[in-house]
Amino acid sequence: MSSTQSLVALMKAELKSQGLSYAELAQALELSESSVKRMLAPGGEMPLSRVDEICRALKLDFAELAGRLAAQAPELRELSLEQERAVVADPKLLLIAICCLSHWALEDVLARYRLAEADAIAALAQLDRLGVIELRPHNRYKLKVAKTLRWRPQGPVMQYFRERVMADFFAGGFDGEGELLTLVHGEFGAGHARELAERLQRAADDFARQHLLDQKLPSAEKRPYSVVIGLRSWVFEAFRDLERPGLGLARTPNGRPR
Repeated sequence: MSSTQSLVALMKAELKSQGLSYAELAQALELSESSVKRMLAPGGEMPLSRVDEICRALKLDFAELAGRLAAQAPELRELSLEQERAVVADPKLLLIAICCLSHWALEDVLARYRLAEADAIAALAQLDRLGVIELRPHNRYKLKVAKTLRWRPQGPVMQYFRERVMADFFAGGFDGEGELLTLVHGEFGAGHARELAERLQRAADDFARQHLLDQKLPSAEKRPYSVVIGLRSWVFEAFRDLERPGLGLARTPNGRPR
């Protein structure tokens, strides 16, 4: 359903909840009932001026209506395997996808990267077809996925990260301003592990929210940061080789408890 159709559906639901008929709305708008029915029918034309008039007739603030629309818009938190394969198959498409997740405008992408405008627009169109974004006029877009999108743990994007990105990321000293690298090992119950995973997810959500809040800062005042959060039941391979037989947990070859 398009944004316009969703908006019309919300207004029709509000009409019903207030017990207003099309005839009464038509009277308030000084239109014929048939005109109102056409306007609210699927595929009908809804000028912005009429939206304002209907909101006034419903004694509803447009900002409230827009807020309801945004609240009901579903956000994907994970892509399908097919979507991930398509995104990671083309480095340019992957770059544009990451930029979209960071809410970059097309002009910002072209200012930073050596991409032809036609190639960048084609990538936006492909992301629209894949259902990652909703492409809008003038090459603007709306994300259809959550900022904290979770790549599939064993999916194509995370495999690309392990093979092509991880070594580059961890090669840094993590000693710059605001940087951190820490490794902690311990043992605790599975229930506590789930609680910790939830807290770490909230930290990722906080990172995403702060990114959105700082969008209006001048470019000179912003620096790119990335967060990698990992928590798993695991023992370093060299330590596993030293474990006494019969002690500890039976493990799979990659260190995961059986």
